[in-house]
Amino acid sequence: MIHPTAIIDETAEIEDGVSIGPYSIIGKQVKIGSGTNIGPHVVIGDYTEIGKDNRFFQFSSIGEENQDKKYAGEATKTIIGNGNVFRECCTVHRGTIQDKSETRIGNNGWFMAYTHIAHDCVLGDNIIMSNNATLAGHVVVGDHVILSGFAKIHQFCKIGAHAFVGMDCAISKDIPPFVLVAENSPYGLNSEGLKRRGFSAENISELKKAYRSVYRKSLKLDEAIEELSQSQDPYVKQMIEFLQQANRGILR
Repeated sequence: MIHPTAIIDETAEIEDGVSIGPYSIIGKQVKIGSGTNIGPHVVIGDYTEIGKDNRFFQFSSIGEENQDKKYAGEATKTIIGNGNVFRECCTVHRGTIQDKSETRIGNNGWFMAYTHIAHDCVLGDNIIMSNNATLAGHVVVGDHVILSGFAKIHQFCKIGAHAFVGMDCAISKDIPPFVLVAENSPYGLNSEGLKRRGFSAENISELKKAYRSVYRKSLKLDEAIEELSQSQDPYVKQMIEFLQQANRGILR
C-alpha cells in the first residue's frame, strides 16, 4: 500500500509488497525490496538501495546527503540489506568519493531512536545500536556488535565482531572482536553475549586466554599476537587478524 500523500520520484524502483506511509518522500534512483514497510514522514534519499523486509519508523532519514564538507553532490550510495529495523529519527548518510562511495548496512540490524550512521560506514549483520548511539564517518562495525545508548565512535575506528560497548562510551581506537567495553576501557570478554550465540565453553575459554594475553600480561601488541598464534581456535585466529589490521591502535 502506498499512501496518496507520499511523494515518490519517477525513477524509483519499488517492488511489490512495499508499504509507504503518509507524507513520506522517496528520492531519485531509489530501489526498495519487497516486504519493506516505510512509515509516515520518512525520507529515503537519492541513490539508496534497500533490500527486503525492512521497517522504517516515522521521521527517520535514510540515505541523505552526508555532512562531509568535501561532498559536492556526487551520486554516492547508501546500501541496506534485509530485515533491518530503523526506529524513530534514525539518520543514515550516503558515502563519499574519498572512500568507496557508499555507506553499507548488512542484514537484521536493530537501530533504535536517534541513532546516527555517518558517511562511508560499513556495518555487518545482527547489529544493535541503542538510543542515541552514533558512528562518525568511515567506521567499520562487525557482526553481532551491540552499541549501548549514547555510545560514540570516532571516525575510522573498527569494532570487531561480537564486541559490546557500554552506555555513554566515547571510543577513539579500535575494539577487538569479543571484547566488552565499559567506561571507555576494556572490561573483559563479552562472555554472556557469546554464550547466548552458542559459543562452546572451549571456545570461550580460549578467548579468555587470548584476552589475558592482550590485556593482562603487560605484553606489547606484537608479543601478544605471537602468544595468541599458538592457539588453533578459529575465533582466536579471528582476533589475531583483527589485531594485525588495527591501524588506529586498539583500546587498551
